[in-house]
Amino acid sequence: MGRSTPTPETTHTAGSDFAPTPRPASPADLERATAGLQPPFAVVDLGALGANAARMVHRAGGKPIRLASKSLRCRRLINDVLRLPGFSGILAFTLPEALWLAQDNDNVLVGYPSTDVPALHRLAADEELAARITLMVDSEEHLDLLSAAVGPDGPQLRVCLDLDASLRLAGGRVHLGMRRSPVHTPEQARDLTLAVLARPRLRLVGVMAYEGQIAGVGDDQPGLPLSRAAVRLVQRLSARELRERRAAVVRAVRALAPLEYVNGGGTGSLETTSAEPAVTELGAGSGLYAPGLFDHYRRFRTLPAAHFVLPVVRRPAPRHVTLLGGGWIASGPAGPDRLPRPVRPAGLRLLPREGAGEVQTPLTGDAADGLRLGDRVWFRHAKAGELCERVNQLHLVDGDRIVDVVPTYRGEGHAFL
Repeated sequence: MGRSTPTPETTHTAGSDFAPTPRPASPADLERATAGLQPPFAVVDLGALGANAARMVHRAGGKPIRLASKSLRCRRLINDVLRLPGFSGILAFTLPEALWLAQDNDNVLVGYPSTDVPALHRLAADEELAARITLMVDSEEHLDLLSAAVGPDGPQLRVCLDLDASLRLAGGRVHLGMRRSPVHTPEQARDLTLAVLARPRLRLVGVMAYEGQIAGVGDDQPGLPLSRAAVRLVQRLSARELRERRAAVVRAVRALAPLEYVNGGGTGSLETTSAEPAVTELGAGSGLYAPGLFDHYRRFRTLPAAHFVLPVVRRPAPRHVTLLGGGWIASGPAGPDRLPRPVRPAGLRLLPREGAGEVQTPLTGDAADGLRLGDRVWFRHAKAGELCERVNQLHLVDGDRIVDVVPTYRGEGHAFL
């Protein structure tokens, strides 16, 4: 990717104030803006992204949002969003990524435990980086690994305790939620806190709990009403249980060590998590691009901001066209909801027996007969930042103009995961 050529209006800047037109681009605007580009290419509508950011801040109820970098995977856009009121700090996904982002940002929390020994050596040898980056921990085994990797001398390493946010029923025989941390109870959190305090090279500064069964599962999914009712029931039970347990964990940890922050939530649960007194900040990012998986929530609506475009290269049969590439399938449980969605022209759909292919994607529908070779089809990815693993550049559109072309992580030569 990255073969497309910017239009004459395009500017190339290392960074600028993020002040797009306060309205999303219309389909006609996007077509006009990108008329000179050769697909495949990816587009971010700055008006829609800005509107989504404002809605997220409103839903956060006055608590700061730590920006999940994996949901953007574009350093320029990460820095632009962090200049907006209501956003503060980065929630990174790997330590090498955090080391890279910490060149420009002084508050980076690595959301997942790291076993990358060379990266840990680099962190432990640099006092400034050690002050800017916080590591995630969830077991004594990981504390031992960290201690062995960094040795006894050097700056203290900041660590955050990862609390399991899943809902457990029937004495733990039923597990609803993410399989993350082994730390689930206040007693387990207390024991791990004591283990951190016993290691002089480590300093506990935060607690995090990500309630994926609430934040990452839409409660208004298409399908059987019974399924939607079950999701809503689980989410209500889980929110109630987690509110009490998270508060108890924070009390247990604060009795032993001061905390700078307690992080929770996600795009799908900003309202409920921000209402918890124990939570001091939220973590979110997917709602900025507003991918397909975030279309099915009752509490909020997002505006599609990220798109990708593929060309028609075959017309194999009536009511069928074939596109170049397209197998940009999202992570998670394999199913139709993880597939990219053709959105323009309307009236196209994937073939169930072929889906989205590595080098070609057939589509069918009433709109197919109106397409010719070289025509374009617009898509939305099912998830947010994973789109950026497929392209080197994002074309930033404001209104009906491309105002910048910026590199993704991949475009800057990085593939952290």
